[in-house]
Amino acid sequence: MATPHNQANRGEIAKNVLMPGDPLRAKWIAETFLTDPHCYNTTRNMLGYTGTYQGIPISVQGSGMGIPSIGIYSYELFNFYGVENIIRVGTAGGLSDSVNVRDVVIGLSSYTNSNFGRQFGFDGNVAPCCSFKLLEQAVAASRKMGIEPTVGALYSSDIFYDESGMSGKLKKLGVLAVEMESAALYLNAARAGKNALAICTISDHLSKNESLDAQARQSSFTQMMEIALDIA
Repeated sequence: MATPHNQANRGEIAKNVLMPGDPLRAKWIAETFLTDPHCYNTTRNMLGYTGTYQGIPISVQGSGMGIPSIGIYSYELFNFYGVENIIRVGTAGGLSDSVNVRDVVIGLSSYTNSNFGRQFGFDGNVAPCCSFKLLEQAVAASRKMGIEPTVGALYSSDIFYDESGMSGKLKKLGVLAVEMESAALYLNAARAGKNALAICTISDHLSKNESLDAQARQSSFTQMMEIALDIA
């Protein structure tokens, strides 16, 4: 039952999906962590794989960048392919002084400047929330690995090169970090009655003028992926 964006047949995608933005990172996760990964999607080069992790079927699917893109892929996974849990694994830019590069942050809620939520008939401002079940499991898995995650609000922005100064305003409200996907993922999960969580690694910090080089990103991202796999 292919869609315009996904050539997978019913049954090829597991109930639990890890969703990085970069399709090549999806390929790397599948080949690094999964046993016998099978590529089920190459449409638009938005790669998707299914394999097993410790005997449990797991899929990894790229989402692309931004709310419109993850909005499409997560909607189809939840509503057409029977996926129950999507865990976003990606990068975020630090806003709060309480986080540093390499830190793992987990999005309890997601502020946004997007109109994505208006389609559901709510005309006010919305900050969608994650699945508490997945959040609780992720915190426990992190601590088991010796990692203390920072849990709080993310800012899911439609704009990468942003001239509005919104990041500074949200920092004053205690928002941890900025990324570009979690709001749509959380809203689609809520509407479908499914579960979603965003686990991000701080790759750079907007006010501390810090960033990770390519090698450091690779090793730091591994922790985030292991947490996600542990709860998937």
